Amino acid sequence: MQVNERLSDYMRSARVLPVLTINTEAEALAVVKALAAGGLRAVEITLRTPAALAAIAAVKKARPDFIVAAGTVRTVADMRAVAAAGVDFAVSPGFTPALSACARELGLPFLPGVATPSEIIAGMECGHASFKFFPAEAAGGIPMLKALVSPFAGIAFCPTGGIGTHNFLDYLALPNVLCIGGSWMVDAALIKQERWSSIEQLSRDCVTELKRV
Repeated sequence: MQVNERLSDYMRSARVLPVLTINTEAEALAVVKALAAGGLRAVEITLRTPAALAAIAAVKKARPDFIVAAGTVRTVADMRAVAAAGVDFAVSPGFTPALSACARELGLPFLPGVATPSEIIAGMECGHASFKFFPAEAAGGIPMLKALVSPFAGIAFCPTGGIGTHNFLDYLALPNVLCIGGSWMVDAALIKQERWSSIEQLSRDCVTELKRV
C-alpha cells in the first residue's frame, strides 16, 4: 500500500484524532486506555514535552493496534525521531519540502499543515493529497473548507484548532474532511487530576455522536 493510501486509511479509521500533550509515559498509557475504552481508535501525541518520544514508543508497544500519530513535527530531526519511536504517521503544523522529503525517505506517512491555497499547491507538488488544516477556526473554518472543495478536488483535510463538541460534526459532514483533530476529551486538567473515567466518558460520547454523520 502506498504511503498516501496508508495515511488516508488512518484518517478514515480515526475520524476523531485526540491531540494530546503528555508529561509522562504513565499518563500517556492511562489516557490511551481511556480513549480506547470509550471507543476511539487513534491519538496524536505532540512533541511539546520531553516525555513525548518515550510516550509514543510505550503506547505503540502496549497497544500496537491503536493508531498513534506524532504531532508538532517541525524539523527533519523530529521526523527521524518519531519514525524511530514507531509512530504510524507524523503531523506538522506547517509544511516544508525538507520535511516532506525526509518523510518520503523514511516511508513514513506525513500529514503536513496548511492554511492557504498556495500551501496546498506546494504540498501537492511534493506528492501530498491529505493535509492538516490548521489553525482551522482562525484560518476560515467551515466556509474556507467549503471553498476549497472545487479547486482542490480529491484533496482531504484534518481540520484542527478551535474544534470541540459544538462543531466537530459540522466539520466531519464536509466532503473534503476525513477526520478532525481536537483536545476536548484529553483536556490538561482532566489528565492532571487523573480523571480517566471522564476521558473515557467524553470519548464514548464522541463515538455516539459520530453515528449521526
